[in-house]
Amino acid sequence: MDAGKESASAMAAGAGVASAMELDLSRGGVVPSFDFAFDSATFSDRVLRIEIGTVSPAPGSGGGSAADQERRREEEGEKEQSVDSSSMMVGRPLLREKNMHINSAILASRSPFFLKFFSNGMKESDQTNPTIRITDSEENAFMELLSYMYSGKLTIAEPTRLLDILMAADKFEVLSCMRHCSQLLISLPMTTESALIYIDHPCSVSVVNEVRPFIDAAKEFLANKYKDFYEFKSELMNISLAGIKAIFSSTDVQVETEDDIYYFMLDWARARYVELEERRKILSSRLLPLVRFSHMTCVTLQEILASTDNDIDREQVTHRIAEALLPKAYPKQMEGALAAEVTTCSRFAERAYEYKPVKLIAFDQPCPQIIVYLDLTREECSKLFPSGRICPHPFRLLGWGFYLMATCEMDEQSKLCSFGLWLGVAKNMKGSSCFEVDYEFAARKRSSGQFVRKLEGKISIADETHGCSDLFGIPWSTFIANDNLFINGVLHLRADLTVLLGQPKLQA
Repeated sequence: MDAGKESASAMAAGAGVASAMELDLSRGGVVPSFDFAFDSATFSDRVLRIEIGTVSPAPGSGGGSAADQERRREEEGEKEQSVDSSSMMVGRPLLREKNMHINSAILASRSPFFLKFFSNGMKESDQTNPTIRITDSEENAFMELLSYMYSGKLTIAEPTRLLDILMAADKFEVLSCMRHCSQLLISLPMTTESALIYIDHPCSVSVVNEVRPFIDAAKEFLANKYKDFYEFKSELMNISLAGIKAIFSSTDVQVETEDDIYYFMLDWARARYVELEERRKILSSRLLPLVRFSHMTCVTLQEILASTDNDIDREQVTHRIAEALLPKAYPKQMEGALAAEVTTCSRFAERAYEYKPVKLIAFDQPCPQIIVYLDLTREECSKLFPSGRICPHPFRLLGWGFYLMATCEMDEQSKLCSFGLWLGVAKNMKGSSCFEVDYEFAARKRSSGQFVRKLEGKISIADETHGCSDLFGIPWSTFIANDNLFINGVLHLRADLTVLLGQPKLQA
């Protein structure tokens, strides 16, 4: 039999083996071992020439920003998915060559890439010594992949190398190796180092489904480990960009207010990106979208709008703040498309704040006035029973700090619990004079869609708290089950504070 007929017979046999093995793999079977034939002249029909070269940045690109480097890695990965291996290394310096004895039937049975490679699907396939061109960074992973294609085993247990092998298996279409790598990666104990490796590792589009389980697990691990913002604040300064995105995309971050996260993002970007333009780009495209502007305090939002900080994109930040303030100023009018987005978009979701966020509208004329909106879910209210309290973030009026407090209190005589709402004076922040404030508490009703007044009174800054231990005049069990008060599971409260006319002016 001549060489051409032998090759055709080998390929036919290889196709049959491929079908049998794919069926075996689909049933969860073990890859058959041909370890004895690895790089063996006796059991091989060809010699594979492996050309190893370098990868250079695109002309004129230099090092580039972190975002540019990530984009180039993605583009490079897409190019290297081509089955025409001869185009992979065109124009790149050749570092060295390796020759290996291979059995074309075994390789073709493991990989559609090699099946096409050896069956005139590529111009190298008609050569006695076919050529594969890879980069120097792929060399170790490719050699491990070839070994796996013979033995069905991997001896590597280090996350970075397993990821490299998985990428090589994706590139050369060795599906069984991709599955095996994924299973090994999922079985490894998760650490901060391995989690960052997983989410930082460049992946081609085609391998996303294979890597998603352990990438999602890595993100969850990081978000859970670093949820206490203040305990790990210093350590977070050394976390990579992908890690920061994973951690602060979570709603479980424990922080006093969203203000602290905004200022942390600025500090992190300034420490990591020296060049102003690159820092602005990272903040604009990667970091500031993680900030929940709708839950920042109005004082900080005002400070940001008045700031001349060059690190941030003024137009983008103004737009984000407008998104946050419009629903606060016009809650009824914003029930359309934006309101729907607010309920589904992560940048509007509440985190695990130590202080419950409130929404504020402030007026200077005709007299100082502030309207405070406090939204409590049914779950939050349920946790108040039988004697709990929720303290939202304090707010300012004429330099004085005020706060609202929601409570569950038991009446000593009837022994029944009820929902209470209180207004307290926190402290003098700017040295302003004493004054009195008219206040009104209201709650929105489902039946009318409007806020209905429940309590009104006056409070002096010399007082500590004013309010009511039974705001709705009903027992707790009736209150917590009232769907006229809980609209889509949320209790909407409003406090309106107005400084009485004729009060002393601010001290100089």
